[in-house]
Amino acid sequence: MQARKLVACFDIIGDRVTKALQFQDNIDVAPAEAMAIVMCEAKIDEIIFFDVTASAEKRPIDIETVRKVAAKITVPLAVGGGIRNIDDMHDVINAGAAKISVDSMAVRNPDIIREGAKAFGSGAMILSTQVRRGCNTPSGYEVFIDGARTATGMDAIEWIKKGEALGAGEICLNSIDQDGTLAGYDIPLMKMAEEAVCIPLIASGGAGAPEHLLDVFTQTRTEAAIISSMLYSPRMPRNYSVKELKDYLTESGVLVQ
Repeated sequence: MQARKLVACFDIIGDRVTKALQFQDNIDVAPAEAMAIVMCEAKIDEIIFFDVTASAEKRPIDIETVRKVAAKITVPLAVGGGIRNIDDMHDVINAGAAKISVDSMAVRNPDIIREGAKAFGSGAMILSTQVRRGCNTPSGYEVFIDGARTATGMDAIEWIKKGEALGAGEICLNSIDQDGTLAGYDIPLMKMAEEAVCIPLIASGGAGAPEHLLDVFTQTRTEAAIISSMLYSPRMPRNYSVKELKDYLTESGVLVQ
């Protein structure tokens, strides 16, 4: 049985961790370096860092903040936002990232996935995609880019299949509809994705209670789940520790790292 992973997500603006509701109205939480230390000491399995305004602002990723965060942690760090080409990938790897997440630029230039997989291996390449349901696409889910600001008309399931073929080693599906709602992951989306691709899936958007983690790990083959609100959002009635969540999953029969 594959051990499941809990991934802390840092939505970065400047050098600060923020928290949004459906990709809007970000509120400030804490300095990225300080949050990285807290999460690492709490024994989170991985951290994923998104420079959430880089693509929309058409600027490179905040490499200095990547470097500072990477220096504070011993768990794998994935980095995304504003990665435009292979040189940007080299920059984030040299700054201490273990994985690269591509999103908007991959839609504009899908070959960036192939180039990254060739340079660093598929295991280092995450295709992260923001999707909204209720759209006029075959799957009913549409890909959005630029921080969920721009509709593409692309079918989400067809896009992740293409991403796998191009060399992505993981797929992160960010549900715009569920993001920040604390109502649980989009289980139907994850079920469709697991039928479409063979590579590991990361669920993102909606976790607000330990039961939501149990649902996604027992109802789908999702291997990792992003949690942020549950860990540190001021919008939560209460925050949970990583230990609480792992203990709950273990007691419920889910193997965790």
